[in-house]
Amino acid sequence: MYILGINAYHGGASACLIQDGRIIAAAEEERFNRVKYWAGFPVQAIRYVLDEAGIQPADLDHIGISRDPKANLLQAALFAFAQRPTLAMVRDRLANTMKVGSLKSEFVRHMGISADVLKADFHNVEHHRAHLASAFFVSPFDQAAVLSVDGAGDFVTTMWAVGKDNQLTVLDEINFPHSLGIFYTAICQWLGYLKYGDEGKIMGLAPYGEPVYLDAMRKLVRLQRDGTFELDLDYFVHHAEGAAMTW
Repeated sequence: MYILGINAYHGGASACLIQDGRIIAAAEEERFNRVKYWAGFPVQAIRYVLDEAGIQPADLDHIGISRDPKANLLQAALFAFAQRPTLAMVRDRLANTMKVGSLKSEFVRHMGISADVLKADFHNVEHHRAHLASAFFVSPFDQAAVLSVDGAGDFVTTMWAVGKDNQLTVLDEINFPHSLGIFYTAICQWLGYLKYGDEGKIMGLAPYGEPVYLDAMRKLVRLQRDGTFELDLDYFVHHAEGAAMTW
């Protein structure tokens, strides 16, 4: 059985091919088009992993993408009602959601094939559940605590779960706009690193510094009694204007 996993319309567009539980090949689109953290559809990466296995799209049994537009719709609607984000932000998110939600038509269009040749089932996997799965299911552990933290995906920024055997039980999550990933990106941009993906440079520089701004940071990110966190949104604009990420 062949399973193709896709990250599309999100930073680091990529593809991974699995045959009977074994990874055959994986690649990011940026390796082919030379655009760092490219966020379109990973056409060349898909072709590469299929070529590595010597198969065609018609041989695929399942195709999945690490986004599910139907996830957390109520939370997103309540946020939009309360925060009234800009029209540009709403339009951008709707356009992205429509592409992710029509995975089969997008796959057919970009791969230049007819839908009739595909026998694969298509799956939209909630973003952070995909992160959790990619960490736990390839680990050497039969049971583990699993944590996913990033900017945002499917309106969730942080999710934690217990992994046991071949199951993941999600314990809780933190929703947008409270995001450690966006907080980190905002700090990088404030320091002059405006391109998405430069966070690694700041991480590399961090050990050479001293925590002289720790008290200020604690005002930006407020720890809660239950161990979760909230951002002081007075210092951020992403909840109204969207995250300023460029690839």
